[in-house]
Amino acid sequence: MKHLSWNIALIISLIWIFSACKSQVTRQETTTSTKAPKLGQEVSKIDDTIWDIYQDQQSNYWFSSKEKGVFRYNGNSLTHFTMEDGLESNQIRGIQEDKDGNLYFETTSGVSKYNGISFETLQILEAEDSAHQWKLEAGDLWFRLGFNKKGPYRYDGQFLYPLEFPTSPQEAIFYGVESPPTYEPYGLYKIYKDSKGVMWFGTTSLGICRYDGSSFQWHYEHQLQRTPSGGDFGSRAIFEDREGYFWFNNTHSRYVIEPSLGNTLNYTKEEGLSIKNDEGQVEFPFFLDIEQDDEGDIWMVTYNNGVWRNNGAQLIHYPIKDGDTDVLLFVNYKDNAGNIWLGTHNAGVYRYNGKSFEKFRL
Repeated sequence: MKHLSWNIALIISLIWIFSACKSQVTRQETTTSTKAPKLGQEVSKIDDTIWDIYQDQQSNYWFSSKEKGVFRYNGNSLTHFTMEDGLESNQIRGIQEDKDGNLYFETTSGVSKYNGISFETLQILEAEDSAHQWKLEAGDLWFRLGFNKKGPYRYDGQFLYPLEFPTSPQEAIFYGVESPPTYEPYGLYKIYKDSKGVMWFGTTSLGICRYDGSSFQWHYEHQLQRTPSGGDFGSRAIFEDREGYFWFNNTHSRYVIEPSLGNTLNYTKEEGLSIKNDEGQVEFPFFLDIEQDDEGDIWMVTYNNGVWRNNGAQLIHYPIKDGDTDVLLFVNYKDNAGNIWLGTHNAGVYRYNGKSFEKFRL
């Protein structure tokens, strides 16, 4: 009888172990089946129309397109993300990253946050008085959301706050002309944070606005806004070099920013660099975007006239061609290793190889 009892106990133990193992397998299968689906489609080519370039903390490259979502290159493969994967819009205008490695994709209708697994759209908190939401806090991110707003959007880690600029001294002049344009003059071309954490905003027609956390200063200068052909360039490029000089829109001058009283920017100007055109006339190239490489040279991107390299003594020209076609440049980016990249509106992405810019291909 003792032997029989021992066999029964053994059988019961085996049944219990089998049931436990089966339960564990079932839980594992359930866990696996409830994982978030893999997002994006692997592709072989980046879109031709690129608005922004960014390399994240994991060394992935991201390329935002005008109307076809965003592309991620991990060094081996290229993945394409669109609204089908959870993006707010396929019109991606900018890319940022927070300290925790979350990525933010600015679109014309909202901001999509990517945590490495999925996308979510940030909530916009409409405030009764947007003036009270102007703050300058470490970690905040700033966005545009198109070119027809009267100010930027500030993200504090929880909400997007729509802000409005204080009145620009240039506004009365803008609306005082006989037939003022119908677009939004406060619309944003550029958002820039300088080495002191001060925010700079480049508008479509009212010049530059500087916000230091407690006050606003405006700057409008005719030679920065009007191209030689007479067009309104807007305030598209704002950059502080490693010596602390600021560059705005063209190479005519570099600026030293002084303490300001009131709502007008206080500064002094130093001579910049010029070129001579085919007729021998002196010109100061206008640029859309600007970067400084690890050697200190400043790279300035035009739209249809290539890149100008400022080595401190002269401007060196790099025409950019796609066969016989002039490449329409839009963005200039320095990656984590110091390499200079170009995003274009008609020919994809280019990268500097130490001598010239070559088209980036997988």
